[in-house]
Order: sequence, then structure tokens, then C-alpha cells
Amino acid sequence: MGATARFRFVTALAVIALLLSSCGGGSSAASSAAVGASTPVTFTTSDGVKLAGRLFGPVGASAGVVLAHMLPADQQSWFAFAQRLADQGYRVLTFNFRGYCPGGDGGCSQGVKQIDAAPTDLAAAIDRLRADGVTRVGIAGASMGGTAALLAAAADPKGIAAVVALSAPQVLSGLAVGPDVLQRVTGAKLYIAGLGDPAGAAASADALLAMSPQPAQEEIVTDDAHGTDLLTAAQGQAVQQLIERWFARWLAAPPSPAPTVTVP
Repeated sequence: MGATARFRFVTALAVIALLLSSCGGGSSAASSAAVGASTPVTFTTSDGVKLAGRLFGPVGASAGVVLAHMLPADQQSWFAFAQRLADQGYRVLTFNFRGYCPGGDGGCSQGVKQIDAAPTDLAAAIDRLRADGVTRVGIAGASMGGTAALLAAAADPKGIAAVVALSAPQVLSGLAVGPDVLQRVTGAKLYIAGLGDPAGAAASADALLAMSPQPAQEEIVTDDAHGTDLLTAAQGQAVQQLIERWFARWLAAPPSPAPTVTVP
């Protein structure tokens, strides 16, 4: 996205934010309601670590989404948005990366925190979602989870239909996303970042987009928030709608063709 186009976009989003700021993005009440509609699950990674997660949405859905949290948050940061996606018909899985153990409704994953193992953990989450019958998988990841999402999508043998990376760094403690990785991510890629993010997320989104094969898109919002904090900041509703529209466009299964009627 060029500087002029970005200016127009962020200006438009500033107006949207003023209109939607009273709606909120992911309140504790919304998270609590989401927990009540979800089911706790556990699953095991390829190297034997048991992870805790929650499943939202209709059993039997053909399209589903894995939501990967940022550091130092946990799966609870995605609960309210997971229910929004579930209400749209997706089967949704949130989970804690290894070593994250908030307890209670947040669950407790085994192991020690290990950033460079995040793609391994995410691959196990994708397998768990597919075990529910999901055939078209999308991933949304925040910061560390966004970097892991791109790496996991590049390595997935069945193909990931759509990826959303919120404030994803190119390089993070043993994780690195370069052109070789992105060339293997054949699904649709959306990079979202806050213009004023002090971690440099907007510059990272620029670089990731420049290396990405199509379909790929970048959306820079007028916000200083990072990762899942973007969901509840001033631009929260606009950011959530960007993600929803991306999955609606690239993940939702196409409608079945109308049956052929033979006239005798």
C-alpha cells in the first residue's frame, strides 16, 4: 500500500472508529459469555506436549479458524472474537502455546514457554480442528502467533485457505519469515498493523506484503495497539470487521451448485 493510499485508508478508519467506538471490542462480559458457549479440549503436539484449548461454533462446520495468541497473553485474549466467528458458522479453536497456564477458563498447557516451538504447537491445533471435520482452515495469529501462523501455513501439507497476521514480526527469537517461507503460503494473506505500534509492526507488515505472492493485502490502522490489543482498542470494531471480511471472502466454502432439473 503506497503512502497516499495508506493516508486515505487510515483517515477513513479514523472516522469509522468514532462511529463504532461505543460498541466495544471484546469486553470481559463478552468473553465470559463466549466461554459458556464453548468446550474445553486438550491435544498433543508432535513432540509430546499437551496443550489446552477451547472449541467454539457448530460441530460439523466445513470451514474453521485457529486463533493463535501473542506473547505474553494467552487464549483468553481471543475468546470474545472466537464467539463472533462461531456465530457466523465457523468452527473455531483457541489454545495456549506450551508453557502458558492462566488456569480456570483459560486452561493450562504443559511444558515451558518456547517461542521457536510456536509453529509446532500451531500445527497440532490445526490437526485438532481438522479432527472435527473441518476441511477449509484459516488462521489468525497475533504478534508471535502471527509469525507462527505464516510458518505453520507454509509447512501445512493440506494447505491453509486464509491467514491473518496481526502485528506479526518478521523475526522473533528463533522464528523467521522470509521470501522462501511466504512463497509456500498459497492461501490468502492479510497483514494488519497499527500505524503507531512502537514495535514497528507497520514496517514489518510492509515487508511481509512485499515478499508475499498473491492473494495478499495489507491494512494499516490509525492505532498504537499491538496484536490482540487491536481488537479492543479505538479501532477494535474496524479491525474485527477486516478479519471477518477476509475469512468470508477466502475461507467460507463456496455455495453448492443448484441441482440440475431434467424436464421430461
